[in-house]
Amino acid sequence: MQITRQADYAVRAVLYLAKIGEDRRAATSQIAQEQQIPPSFLAKIVSQLSVAGLLQTSRGARGGVSLARSPEDISVLEVVEAIDGPILLNECVANQGACTFGDTCSMRPLWCDTQAELVSRLKATTFDQFAGNGYKAASKN
Repeated sequence: MQITRQADYAVRAVLYLAKIGEDRRAATSQIAQEQQIPPSFLAKIVSQLSVAGLLQTSRGARGGVSLARSPEDISVLEVVEAIDGPILLNECVANQGACTFGDTCSMRPLWCDTQAELVSRLKATTFDQFAGNGYKAASKN
């Protein structure tokens, strides 16, 4: 599974805004330049994140883009799903009938558990954990 480039750019844009402070705005041109995101692509991303209630936009000389909520209230999962839709590791996770093996599939429990762990981790990870460079990766067993 791989998130789309658009979702990656969305995460970078939200992280940038979290780092500059929740009460500050940034021009999309500034975000695009500093995060190396094509400006036309960023405009679409900002629109989608705004519709999802994650960003606020305002026009004019004092306009720009800002977070709609505090960084600790925005999860990585929300941003990824606002762009890519629900995370789906395998179609059988959402629809057991999609698998020709149905109830006898030995792999479905693994796909379901793995997806649940991934979704849980992304949901628990918020942008305030990165804004101060304080994110600590989970230890590997």
